[in-house]
Amino acid sequence: MAGTITALKAQKRNPKRVNVYLDSRYAFSLAAIEAARLRRGQVLSDEDIEGLKERDSFEKAHDRALRFLSYRPRSEAEVRRYLRGKAVSPAIEEEVIERLTRAKLLDDLVFARYWVENRESFNPRGLRMLRHELRQKGLDEETIAQALTDLDEEESAYRVATRRGRRLAHLDQVSFRQKLRAYLLRRGFPHEVVNLVVERIWQELRAEGENIGESEDAR
Repeated sequence: MAGTITALKAQKRNPKRVNVYLDSRYAFSLAAIEAARLRRGQVLSDEDIEGLKERDSFEKAHDRALRFLSYRPRSEAEVRRYLRGKAVSPAIEEEVIERLTRAKLLDDLVFARYWVENRESFNPRGLRMLRHELRQKGLDEETIAQALTDLDEEESAYRVATRRGRRLAHLDQVSFRQKLRAYLLRRGFPHEVVNLVVERIWQELRAEGENIGESEDAR
């Protein structure tokens, strides 16, 4: 396939890619960033072409990884699994991971903290369940421990139980406790925390009801 570059033409459907013509025939395409280093009249050996294709494979894999990261932060293991699913070679996978890490786009501790904060904000879980989720994301135990260091499990359980408890406030005490306990246990909170929080919510709702009743009587 060796030959002389006779034309470099941006693709109509994808201007970020350039078609390379050798001896007036289409030979292969490259990412524009790689094609920018070429010029008409330049002679390419078979070795040169293989090197260009390898760099192009890297750029494709890197762009794919960036798109994958654009939806939400990811762990290193998630990105590796994604690249392997795209049949990226081990050597290119390592190079992509290295570039993303250098650019601070890939950091397992930052990802773990993001995951925990997101759960805390929208759907609190117990430590057991959070550890399980983070392990599934491929994080090591030290990183998981760091991400969970400041988490107050009882406060998390109380926050989510308060919202749920108000929906169950019409139930009798036994039913209320059974349903709220089951709800918290499904979210990975331990029994001792669940029992404390359920009792606390029950007492608070009961006090609210009594106060409302007293206010109405005062009228």
